Amino acid sequence: MENKKISKYLSLILRHQPELINLELDPQGWANISELISKTNKFTLTSELIAGIVQSNDKQRFAISEDGKKIRANQGHSIQVDLGLVPSNPPKSLYHGTATRFLDSIKSKGLLKGDRHHVHLTESAETARTVGSRYGSAVILTIDSELMHQQGAQFYKTKNDVWLVEHVPADKIVNDKN
Repeated sequence: MENKKISKYLSLILRHQPELINLELDPQGWANISELISKTNKFTLTSELIAGIVQSNDKQRFAISEDGKKIRANQGHSIQVDLGLVPSNPPKSLYHGTATRFLDSIKSKGLLKGDRHHVHLTESAETARTVGSRYGSAVILTIDSELMHQQGAQFYKTKNDVWLVEHVPADKIVNDKN
């Protein structure tokens, strides 16, 4: 349970509010692990503990640099970072998990990125269901990503297999299922 709390804390610091501990991220979102450890007072962190959390995180939210000295979140930032993602051709369909209470808004506005840099999509309906169930009764939206791409939308695939796009128009949501 403690590792889950630390993982959530790392998400907060590395994706949204590094200033909470006066931590500086470089333009690509990397933070020095030694600095993160020394500035964190909420938990007792070690390089080994951080590496274990990064490796065991089921969603692979974090990455450690090749030299082992830096850490960053793979996506989901609400702060400005350049993850160096390259546009990719998406599969024919992608999925997005949400809760039924958001459907009316989604049907009128589409999927919006909100405070994040992108809308998050997945190739797995089961992953979408898991994500949607965090917010209530889950609904899986099927996205016509192939048509979106043909019409100029740029898609990016992260190292942990999350697909990112700026916006999903309502007319590109081809169905929803519980």
